[in-house]
Amino acid sequence: MRCMSPQPAQLRRPGEHSNQHLQRHHRTGLSCERHFVNYHRVLSRARWSAREAARLLLDLLINTFVPAGPVILGLDDTIERRRGRRIKAKGIYRDPVRSSDAHFVKASGLRWISLMLLAPIPWAARTWALPFLTALAPSERYCHEHGKRHKKLTDWARQMMLQARRWLPERELILVADMGFAALELLAALSRRGVICITRLRLDAALYEPAPPRRPGTSGRPRTKGARLPNLSEVLKRTSTRWRRVTVSGWYGEGDRTIEFCSGTAVWRHGGMPIVPIRWVLLRDPLGRFSPQALLCTDPAQDPLQVIRWFILRWQIEVTFQEARAHLGVETQRQWSDPAVARTTPCLLGLFSIVTLLAGQLGQRARTAVLSDSWYRKSHPTFSDSLAAVRRHIWCETGLVMSRHRRKTSKPPRALHQCLINALCHAA
Repeated sequence: MRCMSPQPAQLRRPGEHSNQHLQRHHRTGLSCERHFVNYHRVLSRARWSAREAARLLLDLLINTFVPAGPVILGLDDTIERRRGRRIKAKGIYRDPVRSSDAHFVKASGLRWISLMLLAPIPWAARTWALPFLTALAPSERYCHEHGKRHKKLTDWARQMMLQARRWLPERELILVADMGFAALELLAALSRRGVICITRLRLDAALYEPAPPRRPGTSGRPRTKGARLPNLSEVLKRTSTRWRRVTVSGWYGEGDRTIEFCSGTAVWRHGGMPIVPIRWVLLRDPLGRFSPQALLCTDPAQDPLQVIRWFILRWQIEVTFQEARAHLGVETQRQWSDPAVARTTPCLLGLFSIVTLLAGQLGQRARTAVLSDSWYRKSHPTFSDSLAAVRRHIWCETGLVMSRHRRKTSKPPRALHQCLINALCHAA
């Protein structure tokens, strides 16, 4: 990451050298820097490459959590609720959290699309979604006012995944996304680059058999599809459909869930669109706790049970978005310049991955020491516990816990001292 040197001294404003700033930079080791106020402008004025920072972060995540085997990536968009006349890229979008099939709720804010590494965290005993590349998808009104071509979410997804493919040319990439990214153009473009895509599939999608072999001497264009297959909604109602019952662990954060599924291969085609061979997987709950749903995989040779296991990892993306809002300050920042608005949220989401990397470098004793402060028993640390452990370690290493002055003052008991540290590292 290339960062420009601090700005000249004449850029300082009156009142910037407040006691609060002095105390803050004394804690970060910048008390001797005369122009330390310029470090606050790293988001609004400094010149550095966010793409290069994302590549470095991805390398660290891959080497730490997925040194071998397939690389599973999750992709989704989220809305950052921001208001104000100076936030130019905001728009009005459908709120996926508060909306339902029968109720439409709109939200005003910034729309972000984030690419995350779905990696198993050994000390957490679960898979986490670790963001490394996040892009701002401006509204159509913003692009029209600034003379830019408006790009759909599928265009952003294609560019981000092709960038990840260039960074990881030798690894097997698997993309897990929701139905919003089940577009034939996107699936075909990524399949040509060797990326396996897994998304939801509409129950009324037009599925066909593969094209039959071309007969010798036949004139005209070759056929692209065979006979029309029944819709998956019809397969769901047929009494002759053979269902396989399995128990899947980690079903959307609810533990084990018994489901039934059936699978097959087909060619997904729509007029004027590319043709994509897929494996479809139809799911249903024997107890009726969720509506039937269909999945697709652009690799027809994949095992359908493995496709299900990969897809349910997508729930961790929603968990990461919620954790970033609750603990890292997303939607609470107050930057107004265009560069700062475009950089702050990707940095905060990247901080989620950095905290996970730092927590992995701590010992098991340091990570589990903060669990005793929880109001209920936890079997494994969560992200909030990892963040508290990293804070505590940094405070101890930088000497923020104990005073450096050798005065003859009474010290609190060690037990009380530890309780205060645990309380502060969770509440900071």
